[in-house]
Amino acid sequence: MMADDKVNILMVDDQPAKLLSYEVILADLGENLIKATSPSEALSVLLKTDVAVVLMDVSMPELDGFELADVIRQHPRFQKTAIIFISGVHLTDSDKIQGYRSGAVDYISVPVIPEVLRAKIAIFVELHRKTHQLEALNNDLERRVAERTEDLRRGEEQFRTRAELLELASEAIMVRDVEGNIQFWNTGAENLYGWRREEVIGRDIHRMLRTVFPISREETEAALREHRSWQGNLIQKARDGSEIIVACRKTMNHEGNAVLEVSRDITSQLQAEEVLRETEKLAAMGRVAGIIAHEINNPLAAITNIFYLLRNHPSLDEEAQRFAEVAEKELQRVAHITRQTLSFYRESKQPISVPIEEILDDVLELQERGIQTSHIAVRKEYRSSCIVQGFPVELRQIFLNLIGNAIQAMPESGILRIYVREATDWTMQRHGTAISIVDTGPGIRPEDAKRLFQPFFSTKSTKGTGLGLWISKGIVQKYNGRISCRTYRHTGGCMTCFRVFLPVTGKSRIDADVTEEQGRIEHEIDPSEQSSAVQQAEAPSGV
Repeated sequence: MMADDKVNILMVDDQPAKLLSYEVILADLGENLIKATSPSEALSVLLKTDVAVVLMDVSMPELDGFELADVIRQHPRFQKTAIIFISGVHLTDSDKIQGYRSGAVDYISVPVIPEVLRAKIAIFVELHRKTHQLEALNNDLERRVAERTEDLRRGEEQFRTRAELLELASEAIMVRDVEGNIQFWNTGAENLYGWRREEVIGRDIHRMLRTVFPISREETEAALREHRSWQGNLIQKARDGSEIIVACRKTMNHEGNAVLEVSRDITSQLQAEEVLRETEKLAAMGRVAGIIAHEINNPLAAITNIFYLLRNHPSLDEEAQRFAEVAEKELQRVAHITRQTLSFYRESKQPISVPIEEILDDVLELQERGIQTSHIAVRKEYRSSCIVQGFPVELRQIFLNLIGNAIQAMPESGILRIYVREATDWTMQRHGTAISIVDTGPGIRPEDAKRLFQPFFSTKSTKGTGLGLWISKGIVQKYNGRISCRTYRHTGGCMTCFRVFLPVTGKSRIDADVTEEQGRIEHEIDPSEQSSAVQQAEAPSGV
C-alpha cells in the first residue's frame, strides 16, 4: 500500500440516519466509507474487503456490538483490526471491560463530537496504512534478502566450481602479490615444481623457483604494471633441482594488488624442436656428402682407368708396376667408399627389400679404420638371414650408431661381437630377427640406463650430441620393433649388449637349429673367449 492509497472504514449500525451522520463527519478524511446496517452485512463486507477500522453501535437487534466483535476477532484476518464502539447509553466499567475483551480499542459516547470521532478514526487509519507499508517493506526486504542469498549461493557454487577447475588444470596456476609473495598455488603447480601448497604460501615465487627472465625482473614487472599483462618463456628450477622451461602468462587485477601467473611446461616441446633442427642439419649434411661423393666419383673413375693402363705399360719396371698395383687397389677402396656414401644418402621413394646382413657388413666396412686403430677384434655370427621391407638409409643409421658407439666404448682394444638370430617377441606374438651388438667397454651406469634413449642425453661428455640412440629408437619403433640395452659386470670386466628386434617380412634362409630357439639367443662364443659373464650379458631381455 502506497502513502496516498485510500483505506476502507466500515460503519455498522441498524439506523441509516446514524450511518449518514457518520458518513458526513468522516468524509473529510478522504477514505473509502462502507456502510452496513446489520451484523451479517458487516461480516460479508469484512470477508470481501480489507478494512482498517470498524465503527459499530453497541446495541443492535440481531447481535449486539460485543457479540459481533467476538465473531470478528475469531477470524485470523481480523484479529488486529481496530474496532471502535459507539454507545447511546451510559456504559459501566464492567461493560467497558467486556468490550475490551471482545476486541474494542476505544469507546465513543453519544452525542458524537465530530472532531473527536475524526481524530480517533484518523489515528487508526494512519496506523493501518503504516502497518501495511511496513509489511510491504518487510516483504520487499525479505525478497531482496532471499535474492541476495540466492546470488551468494550461486556465487559460492561458481567460486567452488572455478576453484575445482583450477585444481584440475594441468597448468601451474599461481596468485601472488606485487612483491612476489605467493597467495594461491594449485595442484598443477605442485605437480610441476614439486612443492606442496602449504610449503610455498607467503614465499617469493621467483626467488624460490630461481627464475631466469628473458629480460630483467624489474623490466618485466614494469611492463606488467603498464600493460596489465605479460607473457614469455622463463627458465625455472623445480624442487629436485631439475631445470624447467615454462611458457608463462601474467595478468594483474584491476586493483593492482595481485598477479595471476599461469605456467605451462614446454621443456619437452623445445627439446623436440631442437631435435628436429638437428635432424634437419644431419639430413642436409647427408645430402651435401652425397653430392660431394657424386662429384668425386666421376674423376675417380677416370683415374682408376688410367692406373689400370699404367700398371700394364711396358715402360715400367717391376717395382714401378708393383707401386702402380698398390695405388690401383687404394683407388678401388676410395671408389667403394664413395659408392657406399652415395647409397647412404640416395634414399628410395618406396620401401624395398633390405638384407640386414649386408647392412651390417657395409657399416663394419665403413668403420674399418676405427676398428683397426683401436685394435678391436670383430666376431660375427649370422645364424638367420633377415630381409626387412624398409629404407636402407634408416636401417644403416641404426647400426651405424650402435656399432659406432661400441667402437668408441673400446678405445684401447676389445672385442666387438655381432649376432643375427631368429627370435620371437612373445608380448606381441611376432616372429622376427634379433640383432645384438656386444662390446667389452666400461658399460652403462645404472643411473644412466633409464635416460639412455632420451634426446640430448649422452655419456660422452661434450663429444656426443645425445641424438643417436634417440633417433635409432624412433626408427626401430617405426618398423614396429624394439631396442633394449643391458650391461653385465663381472670379475673379469664388463660387457654391454644393445639388442634390436625387427619383425621380418621375408627370409632367404633359416638354419634348422635356429627355428627351435623360440626367441632365445644361444650365444656360441669361441671357447677361449666364452664365460658365464659373456653369456649373461648377451642374453635377451624382454623378447
